[in-house]
Amino acid sequence: MGAKTKGFHYGYLIVLTGIVMCVGPSALALSCAGIFYTPVCDDLGVGKGTLALYMTVMYLTVALFLPFAGKLFATKDARICLSAAVVSVSVALMAMSFYTEVWQFYISGFLLGLGITFLMFIAVPTLIDRWFKKRVGFFVGICMAFTGVGGVIFNPIGGWIIADFGWRTGYLAFGIIALVLALPFTLFVVRSNPSDKGLRPYGADEVPEGKPSAVVVEGVPLKAAMWSIPFILVALFAGFADLVTCIYNYLPSYVSTLAVSEAVPTIGATIASAVMLGQAIGKVTMGALADKSTRGGLVFGVACGLLGVGILFLVPQNAPIILVAAFLYGLYYANGSVYIPLLTRSVFGSLDYSLIYSRVSVFANLCLAFGSSMWGFVIDGVGYNAMFVGALTLVVLSLLVGWFALNQAKKLPRESREA
Repeated sequence: MGAKTKGFHYGYLIVLTGIVMCVGPSALALSCAGIFYTPVCDDLGVGKGTLALYMTVMYLTVALFLPFAGKLFATKDARICLSAAVVSVSVALMAMSFYTEVWQFYISGFLLGLGITFLMFIAVPTLIDRWFKKRVGFFVGICMAFTGVGGVIFNPIGGWIIADFGWRTGYLAFGIIALVLALPFTLFVVRSNPSDKGLRPYGADEVPEGKPSAVVVEGVPLKAAMWSIPFILVALFAGFADLVTCIYNYLPSYVSTLAVSEAVPTIGATIASAVMLGQAIGKVTMGALADKSTRGGLVFGVACGLLGVGILFLVPQNAPIILVAAFLYGLYYANGSVYIPLLTRSVFGSLDYSLIYSRVSVFANLCLAFGSSMWGFVIDGVGYNAMFVGALTLVVLSLLVGWFALNQAKKLPRESREA
């Protein structure tokens, strides 16, 4: 038998850095956006769809910047890339506290997009793939779960700040927290590759006797992957799943229109926390499931999505049931940041993973850009029921294209090379 991985490995500090990036700047920018919609819209006198266009700008920026960011992260020091990303997100949030016109939020949307590209869509899955050769799904899930944990922690804190001090103070506080939490880790802890510390990836030493000890990566070359049927299917899965996650920011506003909100005035903030709790648990669960069975993780997520969105749509007047449904929807929400990179890795392997994943994410973020404001305009024009029907349809479609992508993966040519 080969040597076993045991004792402390620096890769655990990479996981810790991923956790901090997710619980801090990523959660504050994404998981807590919804609590600001109503107070900002009321103060500035604009519709929710109009304000939510800043999220559209953010995701468009991510989509356009991802291919470049993927190449940059593959060739430059991760400390520089990630520290700049943290500063970009923090400055964007703090600037929002001073805005008096809705168009100014779109500037922050651009800055948020630059930072989130690295922090959420590139760094965590890429660094975990570099530093770990076993339990990749589990560690990606752990890191991404903390965007949900951050939502559970900071949504009520933000709600309290907004209620007592106003939304401007809320944005300012969030920007400072993002900077203080994450910058020390991105400056002093993170490293681009195990070789930077004179190490091999976690699990790379567990090779059978007689096998070469060099670290070998295997997968589909970028040229063979691009625009293949599996690539198109994975991109569609990512887009459909992310369109469904976009309804999250509208759930606090949705429950505020229900009779239950009169009996439970805090139901809006509570439903946001319930979704984030489900997201946190779902990311760890889905990551662990996908390590054992990629199809199992797919079915688990879709089942939770159908139940959660369906109950919110059909049984909207009971507070405990609403919170259970929000939790189940949160489990599906984990698809966006955990299952998409794991499905990409399962279909295409590790050979050109970061480059392929960055291109899959372009389509995903175009859908996020579209969905972030689309649902707001749907609600303003037609109502919440149309939003729920659309979301349920997309959940079913995500199951179909995800399953078919896994079936088609075996038809792709594969190569291997030393890392």
